[in-house]
Amino acid sequence: MRILLAEDEKALSRVLVTIFEKNNYSVDPVYNGEDALEYLQASNYDAAILDIMMPKMDGITVLKKVREAGNRIPILMLTAKSEVEDKVLGLDSGANDYLAKPFDTKELLARVRAITRSQAAADTKLRMGNVTLDRSTFELSSANGSFRLANKEYQMMEFFMSNPHHVIPTERFMEKIWGYDTDVEVNVVWVYISYLRKKLDALQANIQIKASRNAGYSLEDKA
Repeated sequence: MRILLAEDEKALSRVLVTIFEKNNYSVDPVYNGEDALEYLQASNYDAAILDIMMPKMDGITVLKKVREAGNRIPILMLTAKSEVEDKVLGLDSGANDYLAKPFDTKELLARVRAITRSQAAADTKLRMGNVTLDRSTFELSSANGSFRLANKEYQMMEFFMSNPHHVIPTERFMEKIWGYDTDVEVNVVWVYISYLRKKLDALQANIQIKASRNAGYSLEDKA
């Protein structure tokens, strides 16, 4: 899952990025409202966290512009303001939730999980064939064992199991997991797919990651 974090306090931003990455999220940090709007317009995110008081453009303005463009991305407003009027303004402008500073990081994570949890995805477990991916523990398992997946491994496997039988281009993995402006080489996708294939083999999975020449990869049932 990929998040845009718009927080102008760089020390806090670094802490939040570390926390989210330890919980298997990909995070793109920005430090002003104009960059937040540009990133949201240029790329697909699963959620955004917007500080209200930001330079160049405040979070409420970013929120309104995003909603006016028809983008329904889940948005959590993060701010030092705690007055009821500020909360009402944020929610009425299209925010999904509101969290005032200072906050407990466990509550922040819980609120992000809540705003990104659709009715269809209420179950924390994804299943395909004899394999289960637990979104709460990051474990990939079968009757033959289990592995706790690391950050990028988990995100790739979640992407596969959320889109079974669909060919996913390498570029889509790069954009979704590493970010569209990453300096990472594209062959990193193949490296992580190799890791996942080895784990699926060890679990004696009856599903496999299949490569489609010049198209991408898909998660398929074994013949």
